[in-house]
Amino acid sequence: MKKTIIYIFFCVSVICALNACKTSLSEKAANDQSKKLYTEWISTNMDNAKDVWTKKEISNDSLLMKFDYKIFGTKPADGRSLYISLHGGGKTKPEVNDQQWKNQIRLYTPEEGVYIAPRAPWDDWNMWFKPGIDELYDQLIRLAIINEEVNPDKVYLLGYSAGGDGLYRMAPRMADRWAAASMMAGHPGEASQVNLRNLPFMVWMGEKDAAYDRNKWAATIGQRMDSLHAEDPSGYIHETHIIEGKGHWMDKVDTAAIGWMTKYQRNPYPEKIVWRQELVTLPSFYWLSVSTDEAKHGMRVDVLRSGNTIVIEKNDYTDLTIWLNDIMFDLNQPIVVTYDGKEIFNGKVKRNIENMKQSLNDRGDAKYIFPAKLTVTNNTEVE
Repeated sequence: MKKTIIYIFFCVSVICALNACKTSLSEKAANDQSKKLYTEWISTNMDNAKDVWTKKEISNDSLLMKFDYKIFGTKPADGRSLYISLHGGGKTKPEVNDQQWKNQIRLYTPEEGVYIAPRAPWDDWNMWFKPGIDELYDQLIRLAIINEEVNPDKVYLLGYSAGGDGLYRMAPRMADRWAAASMMAGHPGEASQVNLRNLPFMVWMGEKDAAYDRNKWAATIGQRMDSLHAEDPSGYIHETHIIEGKGHWMDKVDTAAIGWMTKYQRNPYPEKIVWRQELVTLPSFYWLSVSTDEAKHGMRVDVLRSGNTIVIEKNDYTDLTIWLNDIMFDLNQPIVVTYDGKEIFNGKVKRNIENMKQSLNDRGDAKYIFPAKLTVTNNTEVE
């Protein structure tokens, strides 16, 4: 059964025999296969992606998200940047949100990149972070990669007012997709900031923006980020700006966020991952994945890697899959996994095409094509 027309096309078209898929590959063969698979993936999805890009609307089940975009500057050698900019509005008449969308299209002007302003699928206060929208963000990124040669490590998220509400949630929820994020004049609600360990994050707020205590919450979030960074100085890069004398509209002082964000690119393979499930649970985060049947709000995993050693500090799941490639590890040598100071695995891990196809199908991201994986069960057994 097709989930959506768009989503179903974002998959690997080549099917191989089971035995061939599980054949162990050398490092060179795995690298060659990765490039081949991704080239085929682009080719398979090109016509459909161009059509959607021209129509400027994407769908997922019953959801429809329109978008508009502008292109700035010359494409760099490493690919274009992508800015996804979320408009304000909320629980109001559709025409009000339509106007906010039009305003957002004009609001920011990066020196280089594809600037996309989507129109929220709902006219509601939580229009940017309801269940189902994660897939729409993913599709928007994939469309920009195929049509405009966007670099997947240069994807930036920003949002104003209700868009800021969405950014507070979607930055940590999809932290493995963004290079940096900037929140403008929003409210954080229940969102946690622990997933921002590897995502540079900004907060912009008018000093007098007192509705819903937005100004107080912005200061509180800044303090939380300060504490997280103090406890983990290698992570939680952030800045908090409370603009003196300004209310909900900051007179474009916040446009400075664009220049700040562009200093950063995504690291798809961070050495440390902190992953807490938000209200909408997701199956993958950087080089980890879990079963959505088991995932629940608040469940957490803390994992580190150093050399060929993987240290699991915390794991709330029965089964945790750790994906591996030759950038992160020397797969020609044994991999060691420890939990609670005890070694639970020590051995070589094979590369195969089956893993590569699965990870490309699941993630739709060139950087998340993994030739090898390990599954940790009950923090005691590794397959």
